[in-house]
Amino acid sequence: MIEDPAKPVITSSILKVSAKSNPNSVAGALAAVLRERPGVELQAVGAGAINQAVKAIAIARSYLAGQMDVSCVPSFIDVQIDGNERTGISLRIERRLEGEAQR
Repeated sequence: MIEDPAKPVITSSILKVSAKSNPNSVAGALAAVLRERPGVELQAVGAGAINQAVKAIAIARSYLAGQMDVSCVPSFIDVQIDGNERTGISLRIERRLEGEAQR
């Protein structure tokens, strides 16, 4: 089965985002996971994919308004793509209930 690069791939609590991912679809998946779990990780390799991931986080915040807010912790990751090691970005998204004290 070939995966559609425009749809987010959910692997446990990891969403893999490509440059062709629809940020609204990623945001919906992100919001759904955050309603069920305390956190989720977005993984993206390349400027276009990172752009789509960040847009998805902003959109997900609007989907979750009134329920919770989120915090984001970025870090570098090494991933294997077609036998080549590439550096990507991991965006760890944690839910933060509205009204929780800012740090």
